[in-house]
Amino acid sequence: MARQFCTFFVGELFLGIEVTRIQEVLRDWMITPVPTANPAIRGLINLRGQIITAVDLRTRFQLPDRDRDDAPPTILVLDGSEELLSLVVDRSGDVLEVNDECFEEPPDTLKSESRRLIQGAFKLEHSLLLVLDIDHVFDLDAADERV
Repeated sequence: MARQFCTFFVGELFLGIEVTRIQEVLRDWMITPVPTANPAIRGLINLRGQIITAVDLRTRFQLPDRDRDDAPPTILVLDGSEELLSLVVDRSGDVLEVNDECFEEPPDTLKSESRRLIQGAFKLEHSLLLVLDIDHVFDLDAADERV
């Protein structure tokens, strides 16, 4: 069976989320910091009057901060079951259609926290598409317990 994924990049990681979970992609959007919030919470965004928490995937994957010279990050707004959520990523990619036959468990090369955030991977012709486990990405309490 074929599925479509919205792809994006965080550092060198090539990641994807099923397109049905993405509400919209925002570029160069203002993020308001939240003092004393979990370090993974980049801040809040105001999307047409709706306040949405923005989780930074660089922090979740324990990657260094973006350089000031880098392009502004991209925000993926996800349609959660009860509320809208958003992810801050380095840049968006294309929508790809992949076959389930190409799906494998998370690679052994991923670090422990990164491995928990990945459902598995699709082997593509020239790359590896890592499928993000959205439930674990937004489970910040569990991430705090390991720090």
